[in-house]
Amino acid sequence: MATITARKGLDENNNSVTIGYQAIVRKRGHPSQTKTFRTKRDAERWARQIENEMDRGVFQPRAESERTTVNTLMDRYARETLPIQKGGHREISRVKHLKAGLGQYSLAALTSSLIANYRDERLKSVGPQSVKHELGLLQRALKQGAQEWGIALPGGIPTLMVKKPALPAARNRRLVDDEETRLLTACADARNPWLHPVVLFAIETAMRAGEIVETWKQDPSGTLDAHGKHLQVHVNLGLLWENVDLKKRTAHLPKTKNGEARTVPLSNRAASTLEALPRTLDGRVFGMTYEAMKQAFDRACKRAGIVDLRFHDLRHEATSRFFEKGLNPMQVSAITGHKTLQMLKRYTHLRAEDLAKLLG
Repeated sequence: MATITARKGLDENNNSVTIGYQAIVRKRGHPSQTKTFRTKRDAERWARQIENEMDRGVFQPRAESERTTVNTLMDRYARETLPIQKGGHREISRVKHLKAGLGQYSLAALTSSLIANYRDERLKSVGPQSVKHELGLLQRALKQGAQEWGIALPGGIPTLMVKKPALPAARNRRLVDDEETRLLTACADARNPWLHPVVLFAIETAMRAGEIVETWKQDPSGTLDAHGKHLQVHVNLGLLWENVDLKKRTAHLPKTKNGEARTVPLSNRAASTLEALPRTLDGRVFGMTYEAMKQAFDRACKRAGIVDLRFHDLRHEATSRFFEKGLNPMQVSAITGHKTLQMLKRYTHLRAEDLAKLLG
């Protein structure tokens, strides 16, 4: 049985008054559990719940989860886990949003209802993909806290009970009619001589922009330099000559978005593009940064009269062409790095007229 004891204190006249009730639950095979409440009813309710869980063999100590706030959990996750994760730098801003919306709650008090309210409020200012990433980050942090840091969550991981926001339909933008010719012509006329080979290479290989050109990102800490501008952090160098084998017609990517290395086979057109390039002193194949490429690409699309085309759409275009050439899903995934067929379906929108030719 639980022991409920009144806690005494003194009022302004030094008279003894009851200021709360301490509940103590002792049961063989379990450490004693103690908690203080303002009312006797709350103390009795808590004690009955603890005893019931102990009787059913499902009791988990709550002390650590009651002491640990979402702020504390996310700070530890950002300090110990994100630095060793590929792409962890992209999660820093999500940590800040989670702390702003849920940080004051203890993990014991964090419920699916609170998280659902956070989801709905965030959807008023950002898109569903951003909210889904934030909820996924919170879920990973809670899971690590429960599995590796000894923070028992008696009610389980609450994010598992929250419906993730529905995502908009995936883009299926492809080059149509003479858009490829117009685009490449505009790229060839660009002031930056690297734009044309970069775009042509992307169409042939389905490689991501960050796998082709050097990438810098704004420092997620928000640090400013001496001129008041945001500091930039280096993400990657893009494709390097040391990873290109023109004899074998391959380009090796030791680091990719999904964390796995892959080797991309090069078509005749892709290999010829590389053979025609000058060598840079720093070993990069393409001597431009992602930001410069994006700006030049947008200007080229405008000159070519092409609307609503993004550089990443070229990966979609290239992946679709692989299927149209008759490659099977395993072959395509080996080239593009997609891990599942479901992921490939987002990029595979086959032209009906091309499929009709295969049917005979």
